[in-house]
Amino acid sequence: MKVSVRARNTLPSPTLGITARAKALAAQGVDVIDFGAGEPDFDTPAHIRAAAIEAIEQGFTRYTPSAGAPALRQAVCQSFLRDYGLQYRPEQVLVGVGAKHVLFNLMQALLDPGDEVIIPSPYWVSYPEQVKLAGGVPVALCGEPEAGYMPSTDGVKAALTPRTRAIILNSPGNPTGAVASRRRVKELVSLAIKHDLVIISDEIYAKLIYDDNEHVSPAGLGAEAYARTVTVNGCSKTWAMTGWRIGYCGAADTELISAMSRMQDQSTSNPASISQKAALAALTGPQECVEEMRLAFEERRNRIVELLNAIPGIRCPMPGGAFYAFPDVSGLIGLGADNVTIDGADSLAAYLLDAVQVAVVPGAGFGAPGNIRISYATSIPVIEAGLERMQDAICRLR
Repeated sequence: MKVSVRARNTLPSPTLGITARAKALAAQGVDVIDFGAGEPDFDTPAHIRAAAIEAIEQGFTRYTPSAGAPALRQAVCQSFLRDYGLQYRPEQVLVGVGAKHVLFNLMQALLDPGDEVIIPSPYWVSYPEQVKLAGGVPVALCGEPEAGYMPSTDGVKAALTPRTRAIILNSPGNPTGAVASRRRVKELVSLAIKHDLVIISDEIYAKLIYDDNEHVSPAGLGAEAYARTVTVNGCSKTWAMTGWRIGYCGAADTELISAMSRMQDQSTSNPASISQKAALAALTGPQECVEEMRLAFEERRNRIVELLNAIPGIRCPMPGGAFYAFPDVSGLIGLGADNVTIDGADSLAAYLLDAVQVAVVPGAGFGAPGNIRISYATSIPVIEAGLERMQDAICRLR
């Protein structure tokens, strides 16, 4: 059966692919250490689980409005105000089936064929594919490490064309864990205002910030910035709710939210009603669990970066947020062992999985073929065991 050109031109997710392969090996009894998955290893906090159980027992199992239950949309507004100082009304909020789904609906509602979207690189693997699925053109711009991997204003200016429609900002970022400085965010927002661009601010990791780093929400940088920013967030990373699939966004433009809601009407309809009740508990309930998880991630970050930088041929900067390390492995290119030659991150990832059963994600899908992404959303004993295996495998390379 023939599939569409759209489907043929869409790349598979490398993160989901490596995770699936690791799980398949584990199902065969292989002792795999999986650093591929971008999800916390913690259980969803007890009060959130209890809210979902209560929803089932009380029969909250029917359709809600496509854009989300009114109580949850109101809670999202309260959360945006409490955490980031952003004032949205419920009609300015859409709840979707995860932040990825919200971003997908946004691209579908925002872009016409040929419209261009500037994407700082390295980037989350789904940004360019979602732009393409909407008929748009992704324009990747190399980010500057010292500026949280955000591109320079001169670089953005050079990339602008009459078809440029939007710019994506993701801080803290996936895959780098970098946090953009207030100065760089303000520069890019000013440029977006000047050139009439929509700012898509993916803030899914905003609660996972370390050291003296600061999360800067573009929509909070004045009335003009607020008017053109779509602020995207969700429950997956902050409250360890990846499988519950609840994301949300706020936007000043109610027409855009209505358009996104119509897209959702004709695709998924509402997110699962029970997950919405769980999300309501997450947003309105006690928040101590968030800080407990953040502190654990910070400790893990410190340990994994220390161990990575002790391996010859690997250089790993200290990420300022999220739960990913993104080491540069280009120093290993040209080396080989066991009839394998390392010619890039793809071959290194395959070698590590085959030789020592450690799963990492190659950087090519993130626009950085000389890097690998390692999730430290796992325990320190697992981190230490996995890095010991990696060091053993890499020390065999000659």
